[in-house]
Amino acid sequence: MSGGEVAGLIVAVFWAILVSFLAVALFRLAQTLKRTTELVAGITEQAVPLLGEASDALRTAHTQLDRVDTITSDVAEVTANASALSSTVASAFGGPLVKVAAFGYGVRRAVGLQTGDAGRARVRTVKGKVVPAARRGRRRNRTED
Repeated sequence: MSGGEVAGLIVAVFWAILVSFLAVALFRLAQTLKRTTELVAGITEQAVPLLGEASDALRTAHTQLDRVDTITSDVAEVTANASALSSTVASAFGGPLVKVAAFGYGVRRAVGLQTGDAGRARVRTVKGKVVPAARRGRRRNRTED
């Protein structure tokens, strides 16, 4: 065997080892791609029903929001009606009730002046303590103190 044949034989052996390593690497890459394809197919099979359920949930939520919107508008209308009724009642009965209360106060004051009781300060007892009546008709100026 000559030196060129030995060199060719060594190159051929290294070439065979390189090809076998490349074949093993390509085989493992093919297995990885096959498993990845199976995984993607599994995820797709599970994701499609989930997307359908999510779409149904969104439709249901939209329907419920429409109902809530209707209820809210009805409550706003009831509130406006209650406000109008309140102002009507206040205008219809408020004035006469104030007049009746003022008349009652005037009568009580006149009766008090007739009996001579209006000038005296009233004293109340609260749990054993004597509390003087409030001073009426007299304002105190804080700057005078």
